[in-house]
Amino acid sequence: MVSVSTLVCLSIATLLIAALPVVLYFRLKPRFGFERREVILGIAVFAFFSMIVERALHGFVLSNATTVGWLANPAVFVAYGALAAGICEEAGRFIAMKWLIARAPATLANPGTSLGYGIGHGGAEAWLVGVFVQLQWIVYAVLANRNQLDEHFASVPIDALMRLHMVLGSLSPQYAALFVIERAAAFVFQLGFSVLMWQMLRERFRYTLPLMIAAHALIDLPAALFQARVIPLLAADAVYLVFGLIVVRALMRYFRAGGGRPGASTPTTPHFRH
Repeated sequence: MVSVSTLVCLSIATLLIAALPVVLYFRLKPRFGFERREVILGIAVFAFFSMIVERALHGFVLSNATTVGWLANPAVFVAYGALAAGICEEAGRFIAMKWLIARAPATLANPGTSLGYGIGHGGAEAWLVGVFVQLQWIVYAVLANRNQLDEHFASVPIDALMRLHMVLGSLSPQYAALFVIERAAAFVFQLGFSVLMWQMLRERFRYTLPLMIAAHALIDLPAALFQARVIPLLAADAVYLVFGLIVVRALMRYFRAGGGRPGASTPTTPHFRH
């Protein structure tokens, strides 16, 4: 049984995350002059490189006895978990931004392009990894409250059904709050990564891709440490809350300095993790 207060909190949290990229798109598009195609490109890149390429990589690694043995080592598990998303997503982001520049070189003069791309990339993550998954749990909770969950999953093995009940039993308003922190921070990080990579490409920085992979891996490190049961979830989310606020401040300073307006002078590269 999931309490009404928990269901209300989960619903509000889901709506907040769902609305975040949509609201930012309509509020920032007129101001910074990015195009709809840049947002769509960000959505497509996340959907392909994260949901298809990265999952295919996980499937290969977890189906190979040798690599599974390696992952039994917590240090290897953490390193793999931190690097996998960074390599897949940043490679996709790099290819997409290079394509944008090749297609329309004048686009490079508008840092607002990176904001549009970031809203698409981060918004796709917010919806595909956050909103849709959370909606699923809300539906399961409603079914459980109506005593219809077991009937709905009649063909599911009993141990899997028991795990489902255990997860539903762990849902709480606190879980909803942590969900908002995790997903909002992830969205902010995607904006930050997009702006930082675009600025590096504007400055023709030679090591853009490896540096972005390393930065992404560092951001994913707390989540990997939690999955390896090295640190508790609360500690990981506390790190994301702090660094998320730092990135928000860096982005605000960058765009207030004129970094996002077409024709503005190029500011220095924002240092998101200082």
